[in-house]
Amino acid sequence: MFGTSGIRGPVGEDVTAALALDVGRALGVETERVVVGRDPRESGELLTDALTAGLRESGTDVVDLGLAATPTVARSVGWQDADAGVAITASHNPAPDNGIKLWQPSGQAFDEAGRQRIAERVHDGVVDLEAWDGLGDRTTADARERHADAIADGVDLAGREPPTVAVDLGNGAGGVTVDALQRLDCGVETLNAQPDGSFPGRPSEPTAENCESLSALVASTDATLGIAHDGDADRLRVATADGTFVSGDELLAVFARDAASAGEAVAVPVDTSLAVADSLAEANIDVTYTPVGDVYVAARASEPGVAFGGEPSGAWIWPGETLCPDGPLAACKIVALDAERSLADRVADVPDYPIRRDSVAVTDKHAVMERLADRITSEYDEVQTLDGVRVDLGDAWFLVRASGTQPLVRITAEARDGDRTADAFEIARDAVATARE
Repeated sequence: MFGTSGIRGPVGEDVTAALALDVGRALGVETERVVVGRDPRESGELLTDALTAGLRESGTDVVDLGLAATPTVARSVGWQDADAGVAITASHNPAPDNGIKLWQPSGQAFDEAGRQRIAERVHDGVVDLEAWDGLGDRTTADARERHADAIADGVDLAGREPPTVAVDLGNGAGGVTVDALQRLDCGVETLNAQPDGSFPGRPSEPTAENCESLSALVASTDATLGIAHDGDADRLRVATADGTFVSGDELLAVFARDAASAGEAVAVPVDTSLAVADSLAEANIDVTYTPVGDVYVAARASEPGVAFGGEPSGAWIWPGETLCPDGPLAACKIVALDAERSLADRVADVPDYPIRRDSVAVTDKHAVMERLADRITSEYDEVQTLDGVRVDLGDAWFLVRASGTQPLVRITAEARDGDRTADAFEIARDAVATARE
C-alpha cells in the first residue's frame, strides 16, 4: 500500500475516500493529535475530509492547515505538539494522482516500520472508534507565516545587497518561498503562482524541460537565480543567472560542500553521480549511500556525523533544522550561497561526468525487477542490491530500480567517459527489455 514516499496513485482507482478514511482510523489508534494539510489538487479536499473523519472517529483531535506545502505540514507536527502529521499530496506526480504521506514529530516521514504498522491495521480492519461523546475536535490553523519566519531567521545574506529571484511555483503550494524571500528583502518575480491542482502552467515535476519558461525569464531579466518547486514544494531545482538549469547532482554537490565540514559525511541515494563523491572528496567529506527516497536519506542524515542529505531529484535535508525535504528552506539557502559566490562559479567546481537517466513504463514493476535481478546477479560479480540492482563495471556503473511511486522501472548509468556511459546504459536498457518479455 505504501511506497517510499507514502501512498500515491490515480484518484478513484488506487486513492479513494474509503482508503483515506481507513488510514485515518488506523492512524487514530496511536495518536491523540494530528496535523493535516494538502496540496492544491481538487481531490485533496475530499481526501482530507475522509481522513479527518477517520481520525476524529478514533477520538483524535485534528489541526487542519488547509492548503499548505508539505514541509510546512512536517514542521507543524512539532509546532502543534502533535503525534503525527499527514500531507494529502502526490508531490511531483501528474494531476490525476493524489496521495497520503505521514510525518513524525521530528519532521521525518514515517519509516518502514511505521508505514507497515498503519498498512497492517488497514488490511486487518483494526480500529478503535469512540462513542458520540468521545469524538476528536477539528480546528484550523495557518502555519505558512511561521514557516516563512523560521526560514528567514535561519538564513543570513551577510549584509549583501538582496537579489531579485524568479520563482516558478508550478501552480503548487510553495507560496511560503515567496514570503520567506520577501522577508529577506529579495525582489521576487513569480511564474505559475496561482495554486491550481490541474497544473495548467507546467507539469508538476520541476525538470529542465518543464521549466524552460523559468530559464527564459531569468536570462531576460535582472534576476540572479531561478527557483522551481513541485506541487507540494518539497522539491527545489534552480537556474543560474544566464538561465542555465542546474542538474540535481551539481546542486547536491553545491549544497553538500557548504553544509558539511572535513571529516563529516553526506547522505545520498545510490543513483547519485560519481561527480558528487569526487567533488566532496576534495574537501575530505565522505558520502554514505542510501536507497532512493527522502525517508531513507533523512534517516541516515539523522545519524551522528552526517551533516546533510540530498537527492538529485530535488529533495534537500538539513538535519539540524528539519528532517523533511524543505523546498522553501533550500530556496533561501541557495539565494544566500549565490549572494556570497555565484552559483555558476560553484557549479563550475563540480566535475562534469556524462550520466544518463530514463524510465520505462511496465505493468508489474516488481515482477520485472525480480526477473532482472536473477539475471544480473548471475552475470556480474560486482552487484549491490541496496535499492534495485546496481552493477559496478569498473570504469562505469548502472542502476536499475523500481520507482517507489509510479509503475516505472528507472535506469541510471554513468562513467567518467561518454562512450562508456552509453555502453553501460545500453546494457541496462537491454536487461530491462528482456525482463519485460
